[in-house]
Amino acid sequence: MDSDDGRGAGDTSGTASAAEASAGEVPEAEISSAEVPVAEAPVAVGGMAGLSFPYQIAAAVALAVFGVIACVQLAVVFLHVAPSNTLTKQHGAAVDEWVYPEFEQNWKLFAPNPLQQNIAVQVRMETAGPDGPRTTAWTDLSAEDGRAIRGNLLPSHVQQNELRRAWDFYVGSHDDQNRANGLRGTLSEQYVRRLVMLRLTEHNGGETILRVQVRSEVRAVAAPEWSDEKVSTGPSYRVLPWWKVNAADLPKGTAGYEEADQ
Repeated sequence: MDSDDGRGAGDTSGTASAAEASAGEVPEAEISSAEVPVAEAPVAVGGMAGLSFPYQIAAAVALAVFGVIACVQLAVVFLHVAPSNTLTKQHGAAVDEWVYPEFEQNWKLFAPNPLQQNIAVQVRMETAGPDGPRTTAWTDLSAEDGRAIRGNLLPSHVQQNELRRAWDFYVGSHDDQNRANGLRGTLSEQYVRRLVMLRLTEHNGGETILRVQVRSEVRAVAAPEWSDEKVSTGPSYRVLPWWKVNAADLPKGTAGYEEADQ
């Protein structure tokens, strides 16, 4: 009996060992991937998509309201700091009510304000012609610079700013009666004279220039078509006295320059 029980037990263990061995002998390539369970990772939903539908609607409405308020704030503050224009003239009270006192601005968006006038510097001269002195017509030096700039991809700094800055220098250092305010006024006169004489060498026809007169023609920029603002675009002039040309006014390389240096 004991021997039979031992054999039975031994057979069972042997059978189990054989089964384990046979299971271990199965190649891994024959195991189908479909038989291996794959755990699916949970998908995290964030932002507004993670909210329920009613809360999504509430969040979208809140964002839209904040966006509108931000746009209105930027537009009103821009009008507050911008130079006077058609909108500020019509809705200035509403802009002030929105801005003051919480959003008051103590700075200007444009410093200085953009030019609202077209200023042209013109010159005429008196030359010693064969039949005696003669006075030429006005020559628009600003128009010459404008023609040189238009269509030029790389206009020079001289063409864009030299004449304009020289005239601004003169006007800023003289009163309405063309009287100089200190040493800067005298310096600006000398600068304008030399600049004008440099430009007139192309227009004197070889004749000797005796006197020169400079003026500015100012025209206001016309209002846009959609504006009901009435702006006069007629010219106004600031005419300087005649200047008698001397050697110090002549450009370098012309007759009389060397004498001025000495």
